Amino acid sequence: MLSFYGIDRCLVDANGRIRLTQRMVDSFLREGGADIVMHGLPEGCIALYPESIWHRMRAPALGNPEQLNSSFAARSSLRRFGALTCSENISRQGRITLPELLRVHAGLAAGAEAVVVGVELGVEIWEARRFDAELKSSGEREQARKEREFDRELEDN
Repeated sequence: MLSFYGIDRCLVDANGRIRLTQRMVDSFLREGGADIVMHGLPEGCIALYPESIWHRMRAPALGNPEQLNSSFAARSSLRRFGALTCSENISRQGRITLPELLRVHAGLAAGAEAVVVGVELGVEIWEARRFDAELKSSGEREQARKEREFDRELEDN
């Protein structure tokens, strides 16, 4: 069975929680359990990853501790990741509480419609209007890329 695919919509409740569909909960449980890592992505959404996947993703950035002491850019990156990352546990009801800092980062106020998007390694949680704009922008970028590729092929022939 495929993990972390598809799109679901839900509402952010008054306590800053969302409820994941059973399909998404089952994907997390299959990939390592109810322990997840939440991270605010620069695009303005919240990523949720199984803890084991998060550790594998971050390992390269932490591979050379000596560099961290002498590199402003490396420390800045760690600072950003540390500030916009936290752990959470999926409840038996499939709910997760989104911390206020991450809700503000993603524009997810109480009552907001959230879009939960499977991204193969985990999910992203978007405010619905932001997600619609991202999808439109992504489609436009893809169309422009195809046109450039087509133009290059015409020039080569």
